[in-house]
Amino acid sequence: MLNHQTMEKLAALRLEGMAQALEEQRRQADISQLDFEERFGLLVERQWLWRENRALAARLHRAQLKIAASLEDIDYRHPRGLKRSQIEQLRTADWVAHHRNCLLTGPTGSGKTYLACALAHQACRDGHRVCYYYAPKLFRELQSAQADGSLMKLLKKLGHAALMVIDDFGISAVSGKQYRELLEILDDRHGLGSTLITSQFPVDQWHDVINDATVADAILDRLVHNAYRLELKGESLRKTKTSLTPHLQPPAD
Repeated sequence: MLNHQTMEKLAALRLEGMAQALEEQRRQADISQLDFEERFGLLVERQWLWRENRALAARLHRAQLKIAASLEDIDYRHPRGLKRSQIEQLRTADWVAHHRNCLLTGPTGSGKTYLACALAHQACRDGHRVCYYYAPKLFRELQSAQADGSLMKLLKKLGHAALMVIDDFGISAVSGKQYRELLEILDDRHGLGSTLITSQFPVDQWHDVINDATVADAILDRLVHNAYRLELKGESLRKTKTSLTPHLQPPAD
């Protein structure tokens, strides 16, 4: 009866991790070999891990990353100009804490989206709030928010993210008005948050992509000067992996 009441109170206090650990301890025959402080320490550790895992799951859910990627699974063997030392610089997510940016460029299939999602996933693991947007979708959402009056809500959401990821910048035609809205977002975030942008176009071609010298200068001014830059090259990873996959031959007659 006493144990049942304890479990109910732990549930009421939302100490699910501790409740699970306590139930496991009750089933362990040799648990009595540990003293009170050791057992209590195990309960506290489980509760802490439970809260950390729950918080991470919530951050990843809000981030809506396109790919479930991790830095540990990055392929450095493919000749695309990616160095392990570059990723190690970004692994601790100190660049996010210090509000620096990351510009990741390269041809289609070079793994830009995977790298962006892996870096964003690491930022979530390090406790940062992240939002991911496929660039055309971001501009569509800005347009819709302007039309239905929810623009301020969207801008607030983007402003609160420690890391904003814009994937495939320049892949579709965008009006000058929408680039000015992007400039407003970057201006609000300048010195307060980090931005990671992937693009098929090298940074020195972004003026042509934006097609407005004044707006392009302002956008690049807020992105480039404190940014890590990763420039990928080479053949598509998808093409390489396909060529390495053995093709099944039809059975002989």
